[in-house]
Amino acid sequence: MSEHAEHAGDETNYVKIWATLLCLLIVSILGPFLGIKIVTLIAAFGIAIVKAYLVAKYFMHLNVEPRYAVYLLTTMLVLVLLFFAGTAPDVMKHEGTNWVKPVVHVETHAPAQH
Repeated sequence: MSEHAEHAGDETNYVKIWATLLCLLIVSILGPFLGIKIVTLIAAFGIAIVKAYLVAKYFMHLNVEPRYAVYLLTTMLVLVLLFFAGTAPDVMKHEGTNWVKPVVHVETHAPAQH
């Protein structure tokens, strides 16, 4: 009987987390309507981090996994950030021709009128 009561509490917790994720989704969708780019970016990335944390902790059950799983996840995130920091200066620069897509001009012909 106590197992059922514990499980019922978990369901309520999942529903609350789902509702939180849904609210964060709505905020992230409505954020760009403010028209302030920096607020939109900070809100979007902040919300993405919170959503990723909630999904990883509760739906992927990292809160009950052995401690080394958290260390592996943290190491992976650090490596992704290092990769981004190492490649971003080259990819995001505006000078040079390595990252410029050539502009293709397409000629369109008007249909012949009789």
